[in-house]
Amino acid sequence: MMSKGTKAGTFKFSLKPASSVKQVALAGDFTDWKPVAMKKQKDGTYAITTTLSTGAHEYKFILDGQWVVDPDNNRWALNSYGTLNSVAQID
Repeated sequence: MMSKGTKAGTFKFSLKPASSVKQVALAGDFTDWKPVAMKKQKDGTYAITTTLSTGAHEYKFILDGQWVVDPDNNRWALNSYGTLNSVAQID
């Protein structure tokens, strides 16, 4: 899930895995597709806040090495690997 952050221009990505995982990361065009570790919250959700510019941004979550789309976002784009990326539209 993606939501506006508390500071202007920031956005919070969060994910509550359906099963137990050891590591959760976020990667997207805004990280040059390099995974950035997400921090586990008290409620079991993993979260990270980042700055995004206006426009469409593609991203995925990485759960113990498995790349997955955001289950709370139904906007997708086909990538060059023949799989889907989640899309965040920033206005």
